Amino acid sequence: MERHRARMAALPRHSRERSALVEHPFGTLKCRAGWNHFLVRGLRKVRGEWNLMALVYNFTRMLNILGLQALRDCCAQKVAICG
Repeated sequence: MERHRARMAALPRHSRERSALVEHPFGTLKCRAGWNHFLVRGLRKVRGEWNLMALVYNFTRMLNILGLQALRDCCAQKVAICG
C-alpha cells in the first residue's frame, strides 16, 4: 500500500487519468442496475456476482462499439476457426 501511495503521489496526473477511466464503469453499473451493494455474502459469492456484472458491462460495451452485425460476424469467424 505504501509503494502504491508513493507512486500515486509522485504522479498525480497519472492518478487522475486512472480514476477517470475506472470511475465510468462503476458509475454505469450503479446507475444501470441500481447497484450500491452486493446481493450475496461471502468473498467467493461476491466475486461471482462481480464477475457477472463485469461480463454484462463488457459485453454491452463491445456491442455498442462494434454493432450487432460486426459482433455476429466476429463470432461466426471464431466458431469457424475453433470448429
